[in-house]
Amino acid sequence: MAVKRKLIEVSLPLEAINRESAREKSIRHGHPSTLHLWWARRPLAAARAVLFAQLVDDPSSDDTLTEEKQRIERDRLHRMIEQLVVWENTCDEKLLEAAHQEILKSTNGNPPPILDPFAGGGTIPLEAQRLGLEAHASDLNPVAVLINKALIEIPPKFKDQPPVFPGLADTRNSWKGAEGLAADVRAYGDWMRDQAQQRIGHLYPKATLPDGTTANVIAWIWARTVTCPNPACRAETPLTRSWWLGKKKGKEAHIAPNVVHSQSGTHITFAVVDGPPVNPAVADAGTVGRTGATCVACSTGIPLQYIKEQGRERALGTVLMAVAAEGSRRRIYLSPTADQVSAAAVPIPAHSVEGTLGYYPRDLKAPTYGLTHFVDLFTARQLQALTTLSDLVVEARERLLSDTAHHSLARSRPAEEYADAIATYLAMALSRTLNKSTSINTWDSSPKMEAVRGLFARQAIPMAWDFAEANLAGGSSGDYGNDLNWVASVLERHYVTATATSTARQADAAQVLTSGVLVSTDPPYYDNIGYSDLSDFFYVWLRRSLRDVHPELLSTMLVPKAEELVANPYRHDGKDGAKRFFEDGFRQVFANAREQALRDFPITVYYAFKQSESDLTGTASSGWETLLEGMIRSGWQITATWPMRSELSNRMIASGTNALASSIVLSLRPRPEDAPMVDRRGFIKALQAELPDALRKLQQGAVAPVDLPQAAIGPGMAVFSRYSGVIEPDGSKMTVRSALARINEILDEVLNEQEGDLDPTSRFAIAWFKQHGYQSGSYGDADSLARARNTSVDVMDRDEILTSRAGKVQLLRPSDLPASYDVATDSHTSNWEAAHHIIRVLESEGINQAGVFLRQAKARADAAVDPDQVKELGHLLYRVCEAQGWTKEAISFNTLVTSWPDIVAASRDHSLQTGHAQGAFDFTDEEN
Repeated sequence: MAVKRKLIEVSLPLEAINRESAREKSIRHGHPSTLHLWWARRPLAAARAVLFAQLVDDPSSDDTLTEEKQRIERDRLHRMIEQLVVWENTCDEKLLEAAHQEILKSTNGNPPPILDPFAGGGTIPLEAQRLGLEAHASDLNPVAVLINKALIEIPPKFKDQPPVFPGLADTRNSWKGAEGLAADVRAYGDWMRDQAQQRIGHLYPKATLPDGTTANVIAWIWARTVTCPNPACRAETPLTRSWWLGKKKGKEAHIAPNVVHSQSGTHITFAVVDGPPVNPAVADAGTVGRTGATCVACSTGIPLQYIKEQGRERALGTVLMAVAAEGSRRRIYLSPTADQVSAAAVPIPAHSVEGTLGYYPRDLKAPTYGLTHFVDLFTARQLQALTTLSDLVVEARERLLSDTAHHSLARSRPAEEYADAIATYLAMALSRTLNKSTSINTWDSSPKMEAVRGLFARQAIPMAWDFAEANLAGGSSGDYGNDLNWVASVLERHYVTATATSTARQADAAQVLTSGVLVSTDPPYYDNIGYSDLSDFFYVWLRRSLRDVHPELLSTMLVPKAEELVANPYRHDGKDGAKRFFEDGFRQVFANAREQALRDFPITVYYAFKQSESDLTGTASSGWETLLEGMIRSGWQITATWPMRSELSNRMIASGTNALASSIVLSLRPRPEDAPMVDRRGFIKALQAELPDALRKLQQGAVAPVDLPQAAIGPGMAVFSRYSGVIEPDGSKMTVRSALARINEILDEVLNEQEGDLDPTSRFAIAWFKQHGYQSGSYGDADSLARARNTSVDVMDRDEILTSRAGKVQLLRPSDLPASYDVATDSHTSNWEAAHHIIRVLESEGINQAGVFLRQAKARADAAVDPDQVKELGHLLYRVCEAQGWTKEAISFNTLVTSWPDIVAASRDHSLQTGHAQGAFDFTDEEN
């Protein structure tokens, strides 16, 4: 029995997936990524679409369907995915049930469990669970495992359960999903906050405003200081990257240093000045840069090496420069006062966190300046507050045990299990607080922010010279109460399914793979991110709060590192050793996966590339080629490659061939052990036979022209990787790089062949466009070209496709076409003309009117306008613009293709005239 191809191996509505993946980054409250920080998460939308398409059959697998019926069915599945990826639909039970039923239909009612052996932030297991599938997450990193437990393991255990906090359950008639969990997180978290206020509230005094009233402090702005090396000065000079506090126009504020000479020496004081500085450039520059600092008192240059040495000798000091207080409409900035300084002068608690930061100078900058232990990353006041909150997590769990024992919940679940669950979320809220509560958090003075930046603004623990100490009870960024709300919001919006139990466990990816599970995973990529070294920052605090809750998971002093699949040159004998360690480990994982793979389903692997390297043959991504080569060598056949974009700002035209998106999803199946070999000629012949049909299916889906070359690699590599080897004329095996070059050549051939299917006018216009774009050329050349394609310049001039004046011929841009044009009455409409008018209407009037235009064009009795060919024309012309570097024109053709599903939908929507609209989740065949 032939293996059925899955949708992911044929076609995806890629543009809709990428659009929603990018949009997802602007969604915060309730998004699972806000539960606990993790690095380089994949968008939920992409994971949901990939899992659905990985399990659902492509219509081409049904031999009873004609090609047209297959296309109609594929369009229906695409529309379902387009709805699934929308954030607002993530809790729509009707839609998710429809998706689950679709999966059941393609899996004989028995879908396989999903396993992500590199689960990280939990995106893939969570989305598997959302689709009604059994999900299993594993990771070597205990912080990642804890995140996955909080997302997929804990909520189903307490589905629809009321909260246990005294008196809270009776405030509502019913509790759905994880709402009870969320309510208890808020209630016990509020209790913690109130207890903390009693114990350490005095450490956070209010600020006295100029009018004598008081206000909450948002943050204290400090600077590290270094003793000036000039023997005649020796001032404790501030190290600050900027003097700005706020840059909002009309409400600017900055710090002004003042040098005071006295008998006891030279001192520097600070005053807040409202308004912009006299010299903004000086304010921007501060006192310290990449090469060193400048003394404020005597202007002596201070080498960076000297500052490092002082840091390592624990000789750097700190000084309060300003206080940011809460105002009714803006931040109020105040000069430092003695009482604000003294409030921070507290002893370091005796029993805080333990451990030292790893050695990874690229990502861990702080240790090079003497901040080597985790306690060094915090002020004494921060340590007092965070230690108190950590202790209160333990105390809250004890209170929960007592409250749960007398609650009806105890009949279905042990009290310890529920208390452990709530304590886990309370500790995760503290992790959120940690991200804004270190001595290396900086103040963001930009007009839209004026707030404390998170520590992990990028994937590193940097060094900070001036820093912002957040008020843990100030009601703003860094406030524990706010962080509780973020965690509770995730639970309130959590879609809790009633599927089989999902699990999260700590395991080595190479050993966790077993038969009967389907892999979808986002593995680490070389040295992109030092997960273990970075996550130690959270781990030491989570361990302090939850060691008794998760004793096995949090048993080690720091996160395990030796077996972590990351190319860390400081851990594996330099760059070459690290590369070898990563590639060997990667191949081992996927060789093991190959042995356990399910016959009926492809696995999916996300690839997050980093760099490309240039050589004599041009620019190529060495990591991308290494990945493909490694997968093929491990016995996999690559059946699809889909570029996933999660950034709105990706450039439209990228240099080089097959420019990569932010990540790529590969679909892979095991290659048979007896796979044959083929010579170069046979490989190219197979490409020429199979790539045209695969390309048409890609074009029928919503694949942007900018993504088409990358998506076309999938069916091309499917041909290449199904052989055990492709033999070159000299007897050597063809490399992946050479295969990619051949795939691109055939891709160009196929696009050129599509040109031959067009009407004569369109073929003329394409040929002229390749030579001149929208610029003019000679009439003689145009006339010869037109005659060869059985048309004439004069006719095309009358049809307003081009202008022919004074011996010069020039194609009309979409914006030059007349708005009064009526496609229903034009007797000579070509696909070129239709495409340009649709672009004109799309850019000036929007998708609905472009759809009306398409409907009128399709209704013509002569059927001169072929919608498929109009879309193919958009792909072809984008390719021309890409080669020529015509960015503006390329954007127009890319937009035409990416908007095509919406234009087609609008063309079918007769409600624009009759008031009838299709239901939002009507996924029935259009002909039924």
